[in-house]
Amino acid sequence: MTARKIALLSGLAVLPLSLGACASNDDIDLATYVEQTEPADQLYNQGLANLNAGRLNEASKKFEAVDRQHPYSEYARKSMVMGAFTNYRQGRYEEAINQGKRYVQLYPSSEDAAYAQYIVGLAYFRQIKDVTQDQKESRRAIEAMEEVTQRWPDSEYVEDAQAKIRFARDQLAGKEMQVGRYYLERREYIAAAKRFRYVVEVYGNTRHVEEALARLTETYLAMGLATEAQSAAAALGQNYPDSQWYKDSYALLQSGGLEPRANPGSWLSKIGSAITGT
Repeated sequence: MTARKIALLSGLAVLPLSLGACASNDDIDLATYVEQTEPADQLYNQGLANLNAGRLNEASKKFEAVDRQHPYSEYARKSMVMGAFTNYRQGRYEEAINQGKRYVQLYPSSEDAAYAQYIVGLAYFRQIKDVTQDQKESRRAIEAMEEVTQRWPDSEYVEDAQAKIRFARDQLAGKEMQVGRYYLERREYIAAAKRFRYVVEVYGNTRHVEEALARLTETYLAMGLATEAQSAAAALGQNYPDSQWYKDSYALLQSGGLEPRANPGSWLSKIGSAITGT
């Protein structure tokens, strides 16, 4: 270590003297004594080597150094997306999201833009919580992954993005069902029916629609809306004839002297194939 570097690190009593010496020495950049600049390609390759070796924290530091020391280089562009991936692997999701979004904003036409956006979607996806909790991450994951499928429909990430979208939509439907059941248990039938209907109309291709139709049968019947209850059960039987939910709904109607019956004037008749997502 040089005497000047030692002076920089030795304490407040020496620091002012060092600063004065630096200022008078042809305006030498003080930062060069704090952090040694390395070639962009060397830093980037070191980052990759650390990443491959599983030293994720060290890899992040190298990729950040490229972006900081060589901000306008091609390696800085590559390091930005690799930094997003490395942060994602470490569970540093907010950092990964910010880097991925920044990359897409700066380089929307590059070959790695789809990958950067996919990382954003993955970071949101990994934060999705149980349906008993808020589902904002599910909504954000859907938005991020839909951007992948819409802006880069031919990318290799589309298939998995679509799978993640389906899962997140299922989570949102599950949350609606949880709230609907809460209202139903408390005999708040209008609020319950609203939630179950929303699942049928918006999330008709999720696994929750089957129960939603059965719950609508139960709710409408409790409200005295026999025709709507029959229509909901008819839609359930048409789409899921072997379902236990349909058997239970059929038995419930029979206990009141009713049976499933489609009603052309009901909103359920307008759902059609959307119920099963076909």
